Amino acid sequence: MNAALLPSAPVQGGLGPALISHLDDQLASTERLLQIVLGQAAAIRDRDVDTVLSAITEIQGEMDRRAGLERIRAEILARAGAQLGVQAHVVTLDAICSLIPPTDALAARERSAQLRGLLAEVGRQHQANRVLMRQELAFLEHLTRLLGGEEQGGYAPGGRGLVSAPAHPAAYANPHRVLDLQA
Repeated sequence: MNAALLPSAPVQGGLGPALISHLDDQLASTERLLQIVLGQAAAIRDRDVDTVLSAITEIQGEMDRRAGLERIRAEILARAGAQLGVQAHVVTLDAICSLIPPTDALAARERSAQLRGLLAEVGRQHQANRVLMRQELAFLEHLTRLLGGEEQGGYAPGGRGLVSAPAHPAAYANPHRVLDLQA
């Protein structure tokens, strides 16, 4: 076996137990990620900025941990690829299952299906959070425009952030009609 294909410590032992352990770790990580994005959704709805920002930090931390899991996944694929005589990138779950005992294969397939479902739910919830954030930001932009007009207190074009509002209260007069009842 090529030295580059030798597994590191997390993949030592039988391929079946290593795969199942890895899938369990992936499931635990994905469940944590789902809880974080669900909490973030509640915080967005509650307009709790501190919790939204905290969730972003937690998501980043979990993604960093998932990078470590991805390295272990690559090691498992390399190990299975070496046993199958193929490169790691072409190894499938079915191919790995052909190398391990049937009970381990069944457990791996069940965990893999559960993981796919959880990942899909995380993706859906993350997308919903993005939509909620866009709505909140659009509402905030609308309010700032109502307060000071496009040039006074609104968001600046080109992503330059908020344009500072004028110091004089008369400048907050709304030059735009909110409702135009004239036909």
